Amino acid sequence: MPAGFALFDTAVGRCGIAWGTDGAVTAVRLPEDSDEATAQHLGGGDAPSEPPESVAQVIAAVVALVSGANLDDDLAWVSLDMQGLTDFQRAVYDVARRIPPGSTRTYGEIATEIGLPGSARAVGRALGENPFPPVVPCHRVTAANGRTGGFSAGGGVTTKMRLLATEQAVLGLW
Repeated sequence: MPAGFALFDTAVGRCGIAWGTDGAVTAVRLPEDSDEATAQHLGGGDAPSEPPESVAQVIAAVVALVSGANLDDDLAWVSLDMQGLTDFQRAVYDVARRIPPGSTRTYGEIATEIGLPGSARAVGRALGENPFPPVVPCHRVTAANGRTGGFSAGGGVTTKMRLLATEQAVLGLW
């Protein structure tokens, strides 16, 4: 269970963030069907709380990025608690975090970069389980030939395309 969680408004809807006792982010949720659903995922029934200053800075940065107000911030500075994740997931998330706003990479390119060419589907599964969107920007990872690929966050591919449009990302034909 996290030390706390908070809900906050963004250009794509109401998001949530959870943090541990050390202030590291343990989860980020993009908009879900309701505040209650987000709160259940992040706090297991507990009430939201006031975030510490370090987490408030993360919230402000996510709000700015999602609105397109600060596309220079890739959020790579955000401290994430990756306990409980596999080495494979950590490797995938590390590569995804290096994709700058407005850019995209394919699942296959990430698979090759982590030394496992041919594992694009496994990369897609790992990104589908991403507990930190958009801090780990899984929306910037697409299928081959410019196709969008999936998106497991609330709103599905529509939310993915909204985030990419805000970042002015250029995709191939799909």
